[in-house]
Amino acid sequence: MAAGTMKEKRQEADRSVREIIASARSVRKQATARVGVLGALGMSLLSGLLLWLCFTPVNASPLAWIAPLPLLLLVRIEQRTHWMYAAIYAGTLVSQLAMLQWMRLGDPTMYLAWAALAGYLALYAVAFVAISRVAVHRWSIPLVLAAPIVWTGFEFLRAHLMTGFAWYFLAHSQYRWLELIQISDLVGAYGVSFVIVMSASALALMVPHTWLIRLRLVLASTGPTTASGLTLSQLVQVTATLALFAATLGYGYVRRSQADFQPGPRVALIQGNFTASLREEPVEPDEIYLTHLRLNSYAVREQPQIIVWPEAMFPWPLLSVSGDLSDEQLRELAPAVKPEMWKDLTVRSVLAEESQRSGAALIYGINAVEANEHGIVTHNSAAFVSPTEGLAGRYDKMHLVPFGEYIPLLDVLPWMKSFSPYRDAGGLTPGKSAAVFQYGGWRLAPIICFEDTVPHLVRSIVAAGSESEQGAPIDFLVNITNDGWFHGSSELDQHLITASFRAVECRTPLIRAVNTGISAVIDGDGAIREPDQFIDGDARKNADKPPRTSARDPKTGAWYKQLNAALIHTIPLDSRRSLYVRYGDWFALMCAGATLMVASTAFLPRRATA
Repeated sequence: MAAGTMKEKRQEADRSVREIIASARSVRKQATARVGVLGALGMSLLSGLLLWLCFTPVNASPLAWIAPLPLLLLVRIEQRTHWMYAAIYAGTLVSQLAMLQWMRLGDPTMYLAWAALAGYLALYAVAFVAISRVAVHRWSIPLVLAAPIVWTGFEFLRAHLMTGFAWYFLAHSQYRWLELIQISDLVGAYGVSFVIVMSASALALMVPHTWLIRLRLVLASTGPTTASGLTLSQLVQVTATLALFAATLGYGYVRRSQADFQPGPRVALIQGNFTASLREEPVEPDEIYLTHLRLNSYAVREQPQIIVWPEAMFPWPLLSVSGDLSDEQLRELAPAVKPEMWKDLTVRSVLAEESQRSGAALIYGINAVEANEHGIVTHNSAAFVSPTEGLAGRYDKMHLVPFGEYIPLLDVLPWMKSFSPYRDAGGLTPGKSAAVFQYGGWRLAPIICFEDTVPHLVRSIVAAGSESEQGAPIDFLVNITNDGWFHGSSELDQHLITASFRAVECRTPLIRAVNTGISAVIDGDGAIREPDQFIDGDARKNADKPPRTSARDPKTGAWYKQLNAALIHTIPLDSRRSLYVRYGDWFALMCAGATLMVASTAFLPRRATA
């Protein structure tokens, strides 16, 4: 009897102890949650603010090295709170809305697209913290290795998923630090982002625990009980980070010293100033054409060998018929177009005559409309015209902008039209392959609009062009763009900055003719060069002011936007070759694979501990 009573008392005592422990854990968990949600929201907002500041329009590039730091502190802390990821999402969403505010300028329907894209991109910050925490706390992978791998992996996925959005990579903030970004010819811009996040991770390791308490990320009762410096593991991680940073810069200095730029063709970039909006009456085609002809005539005085007009700035379509279609069939396919117009050679004659008058090859942005037995196909194209051959070739844009140039899943989900400003349009058809134009011994490959922001696409175009004729390399890339939808916003700057990385990755100079700006010549180091001649096409209109003689405002250093101009420059040809062109995204793909592998273990049960 006494033994049974003693046993019952022990069980009751054990139960009381467990209840006390459970109660204490519950109170601690609630306290941690209250601290963590405020701290996580603050860290997310701070990281978002720093990211916004390091990109255009502020362009405070050094801040990129600490911008991931607040999120990395959320990875570092051991105890996750219930509301951490909601706080991260809310804070990141604010910064994404701020960075992408230029999207709303084209049409009222773009407000919805702006919000949707910002909401989608904010998910990546949540995923970054979540997967990095699994790697660090479950698999004991060092922070300076786990965080940059996951960050880079998600940049790669973001560039591919849902047609891809390869803007605002962390690397892009460093476009002016030319020595740093030279590793892009090995591993793409992804490698620069890797180095930056690895450096920020090393800084996160050096933040004292007392700071985490002050930042309301952890409770005062957690963490080290005595003050101490870096552990041996942390010291090794910091040392490895410094070694990689030094190697990156060393490679950059060596690679730049190997540059031996040789003069290529003299090119003229024609830049009209026609903002685009569906809320306003469109500009008459004659006005667009005559303005570009006037700028063309200014440029011809400098004797360029190649002249480039921006995307879609030749205002009349290039019509063609594929196959033997009768007039009756043509009427059925396009009732609004007279059958004889499909065979009219007027546009081709105009293109050829202008090339002959200019004494130069011309690349025009033009819409190419083709009638075939299956229907009408419309391409966003670059037409290549030479003084001797006339229309010598054409490139059709391959990477179309969803909802702007085509409507995804239209056959299955017709209500998707409501998300597009072009609700009555059938959309454009993507081209099937890259095109190489040859003129005067030079080989060039055109890319259109946002294609210059897609690293794997540009890399594939350069690789395909170099393999097309006994390995002869592409001498330079030609981008034609219409940024008139964004009305002089920071989009113009960010588009140019993003494009500059394609030149480094491929070791191929890139020239850009952009409606409203910013037109530019970018060399194989990624340097955006000042043109030899800058012709202010608005000088007569602004007679009370001295004409602009530079692509930049001498007072602010900012690029001029929204003006009529012509830029003339001799292309600096680059004889260096790129491993990125040869082997592609092997590095970023490995990071993405590792990220997905760690993510797949996130919901596995933990092993019970004694």
